[in-house]
Amino acid sequence: QVQLVESGGGLVQAGGSLRLSCAASERTFSDYAMGWFRQAPGKEREFVATISRSGGNTYSADSVKGRFTISRDNAKNTVYLQMNSLKPEDTAVYYCAATFLYVGTIAHEYDYWGQGTQVTVSS
Repeated sequence: QVQLVESGGGLVQAGGSLRLSCAASERTFSDYAMGWFRQAPGKEREFVATISRSGGNTYSADSVKGRFTISRDNAKNTVYLQMNSLKPEDTAVYYCAATFLYVGTIAHEYDYWGQGTQVTVSS
């Protein structure tokens, strides 16, 4: 059972930046591809970005491409989401998740989830 704990959310003005972190309890963190998803009020959970086990491959949703960067540090059992040029439409609860697949862009492909961290972008 992998436990995931997100941090780094908060309130930021449009155009600002935040870096989210997700710490995993599992020593075999590098066995999992990792992903970030978000869910805004009244909307379905949507894919944001994913990274392979080694960190060598990443993929991001078109809505965040060029603004958000996913990375990981397997020595620290942590995955990050650097968010730049934030927009009000980025406001959501952000979740990290772990999957045994190579990478995943669909929520049901993920096996473990964190509790989420709120990101609010003011205009």
